Amino acid sequence: MIIIQMAGGLGNQMQQYALYRKLVSLGKEAKLDISWFEQADRQERVYAKRELELNYFENLKYQVCTEDEKKVLAGNGSLAGKLKGKLFPGTKKVFQESGMYHPEIFDFDDKYVCGYFACEKYYGDIMDMLRDEFAFPNPSQENRKLAEQMRGEESVSIHVRHGDYLDEANEAMFGNICTEEYYVGAVREMKQIYPDAHFYIFSDDIPYVREKYKGEEYTVVDLNRGKDSFYDIWLMSSCKHNICANSTFSFWGARLNPNREKVMIRPSIHKNSQKFEPEKMHEWWKDWVLLDNKGNVV
Repeated sequence: MIIIQMAGGLGNQMQQYALYRKLVSLGKEAKLDISWFEQADRQERVYAKRELELNYFENLKYQVCTEDEKKVLAGNGSLAGKLKGKLFPGTKKVFQESGMYHPEIFDFDDKYVCGYFACEKYYGDIMDMLRDEFAFPNPSQENRKLAEQMRGEESVSIHVRHGDYLDEANEAMFGNICTEEYYVGAVREMKQIYPDAHFYIFSDDIPYVREKYKGEEYTVVDLNRGKDSFYDIWLMSSCKHNICANSTFSFWGARLNPNREKVMIRPSIHKNSQKFEPEKMHEWWKDWVLLDNKGNVV
C-alpha cells in the first residue's frame, strides 16, 4: 500500500489528491492520511491555519488510511523506531519529497509518502479526469454571471499572492520571484498573442491590485471571501488563459481551465531554494510558458 500524507493549503491538497488518483489509475493500492489536519499541535509548525478543504468538492471519492495502516509504514515516531530506521535504512518506509519530480514514486508498493507534488508531470495525463472530479458546488449567481462574461471574451486571469508570502520566513523562500517585472512581462506576452485580452485580477491583497491595475483592460475580482475564496479557482479556470503566481492556488486555476488553446504562464521557479534547470522544467511543465523574475521567457 502507498499512503500519501495530506497537508498544507487547498492547492497542495489538490496536488496530493491528484498524485493519489494517478497511482490508483495505475492499479496501485493507495490511501490518503488526513491526520495532519486533526493534530492539536500542528499550529506550532505551520504559518497559516489550514483545514481539509478538499472536502469542499462534490465528486471526490478517496480512501483514508487507518492509524494502524499508517504505523506499519511510518512507525509511531518513537525513539526506538527512529533509531531502527537509521541503523537499518532498508526498513525505512517513509519517502520525503526533496526535488521537483520523483519518478521512482510510481515504482513504490509499500511507502508512506510526504510532499506537495506540484510538478505537472505527475498527473498531467489524467487532467481531464481531475477536471471532472474537482466539481465546484453551487457557485453564487454573481460568480456564475462573471464566469459567463469571462467565457465570452479573450479573458486572462492574473493571480497576485501577497498575504502570508510577506511574512519574514515565507518572503525569504517565496519572495522576489513574481516581481512587478514578472507580471509586466506576462501581460506583454499575452498581448502579443491576444491584443484584445481582458485581464481579471485575483489577489489576497485587493487594495494593492486596485492601485496597481487601473484601466479598462483590467477587472479586479473581489467576490469571494473566507471559505468562498475556493471559488476563485473556478473563476480563474473560467478564463481562457492564465497568468499564475508561484502559488499552487493559481496553478489549479490554469490546470482546470478546459480551453484547449489556452496559454498558461508561470514563474520559472516556485521558491528561491529551487535551481532552474530549463530542459527539465520544460519537460516537467509541458505546454506552460516560463518567465523569470525580470519578465523574460526562459
